[in-house]
Parts: sequence; structure tokens; C-alpha cells
Amino acid sequence: MFSMFAQAPEVPHAAQPAAAFNPGEVILEHVSNSSHDQALIHLPPVFGIDFSVTKHVFMLWLVAALIFVTVTALVRRYVRQQRLVPSGAGTLLEIAVGFVRDGIVRPNVGRKWTDAYTPLLLTFFLFIFVANLIGIIPIFDVLALANHYFIHAAPDSFFGKVLHGGTTITGNFNVTAALATISFFTIIIAGTRAHGFVKHWTNLVPHGMPLPLYALLIPLEIIGMFVRPFALTMRLAANMTGGHIAILAITSFVFIFAEMAVGSFVGASGGGILTGLLFTTPISAGMLGLELIVILVQAYVFTLLSAVFIGMAIHAHH
Repeated sequence: MFSMFAQAPEVPHAAQPAAAFNPGEVILEHVSNSSHDQALIHLPPVFGIDFSVTKHVFMLWLVAALIFVTVTALVRRYVRQQRLVPSGAGTLLEIAVGFVRDGIVRPNVGRKWTDAYTPLLLTFFLFIFVANLIGIIPIFDVLALANHYFIHAAPDSFFGKVLHGGTTITGNFNVTAALATISFFTIIIAGTRAHGFVKHWTNLVPHGMPLPLYALLIPLEIIGMFVRPFALTMRLAANMTGGHIAILAITSFVFIFAEMAVGSFVGASGGGILTGLLFTTPISAGMLGLELIVILVQAYVFTLLSAVFIGMAIHAHH
């Protein structure tokens, strides 16, 4: 978000008037993916599909690599200790594992299947939480600000393109749909492992009901199978995208009022400073605090609902 300052219009000169600040363009750039024409790494198409690395793909790799390296390092350090007692960051990892296993997985899928589905659901929780958290840390935006004033990298260079990669990948519906698809197939696998392939599908509707009701219940249950991953997809992506749009929109008021104050007694700088101090800063700080809560809640809700759906497939007779 700080790259908005790098993109903000300067006070216009008589010779070269600056372009008006376009908040919609800036907001869309921060929440949307880059096109394949502006990919960070161009790759040849395979079977007609362009696999070029866009900014969301790059952030996906970054989050996955960060989680893999961090968790691997913490676990390796833990097993090398003489006393198997976690310390430092290892304690936080143990808290996360215990929270997901004992607070989410075990109550919903049962003790028999806890060890089978804890790794997947823990991966969901850590990935979504870290992806959400990185999305509000302005790493690339600070680099964009440094590039604007000091580095001056070419816009078509890799560094120049990656500067605007700091976005929340869980705000991309393709990413959340992929996570929901994994959950969808896990539900089917869980029911099949617990009851067998045929029994799992017959468990979709209650037994012993009048035959005419099955004509109504079977289509409804099949639709419900696809509504669940759809709900998981939309809830996570919409919440993360909406929060960022709201914060960026409020931040945009600084530059909008700065333009409006050009030629007035306070001037462009005075108008921007007053707007930032009196309006943008306190409201944005409050919304960022709320966004921190949303980050944890959304990771928890996605993991919890996935565990509930898996448990429903396993304990269909309940």
C-alpha cells in the first residue's frame, strides 16, 4: 500500500502538468493479478496453456517456500535436542499444531481419524494464515518506494515487475477455489475410507424414507456437495479482497484531497497532511487492527468448515 506514495501525483508544474490520481486504478493494481503479458517470468505454453509466472503465482511460491523452510527448520531443531521441549518459535508451532488437532480436527472427525486428517487441515490453516498475514505486510510496497527514490530499476526488469507483487493471494478466487477443491475431494475420500465407495454415496440421503422424497433429496444433496466448496471459495476470497479495498480506498483520500487543495491556502501538501492526520491514519489503523483479526478468523473458519464437512462424511449415521 505504501507504493501509493510512490505513485502519487506531484504538485503540477507549469510546463508539465501531472496526471490526476486515479484511485480505482491503484486499488485494482494492488488487489488483482498481473496479466500474462506482464508476467514476472515468461514460460512457453504447454498444450496451449500459458504457465508464465504472474505476481500471484510468485506470491504463492513465496508463501509455500516460507512455510516449508520455517517448519522444516523448527522441526529439525526440535528433534536434535536432547530434551524434546520446544522453545522460541517452536513453541508457537506447537501451539498451532495443538490448536488445530485438539480444537478443530478431533472434535469433528473423531479420535480414530485425527492423525489421518490433521496434517492436511494443519496445512490449510498455516498456509491461509501466512498468506493472509503477508498480504498486509507492505514488503514489496516499501521496495517500490525505495526504487522510486534510490534504485530506479527498469520497469520491465524482474525487480521492477515484482515490486507490485505484494498482494494477498487468498483474495484470488483461483487460489481459494484450488483449496476448496482439495477439501471437496478429501470429503469424498474420507467417506469412502470410512464406509466404502458405494456406502458413502448411499449415505448422502437418510434411509427408510418414502420413495417420492428421494426424488427431491438426492438432487438437493448433490447440489449441496458443490455448494460447500463454493462457499469456502467465496467466503475466504471475498473477505480478504474486501478488507484490502476498504483500506486502500481510505488511503486514497490523502491524494484526492491533496489534489483538491491545489491552489488553496493550505496547498496540496497541507491538504494531504491534514486528511492523513485527521481522517486516513486513525481509520486505517483501526481497519488494519480489524484485518488482523479477520486474518486469523478466516484461516480458522476455512479449516473448521473443512473438518466439519469431513466429519459429516465419516459420521454420516449421526
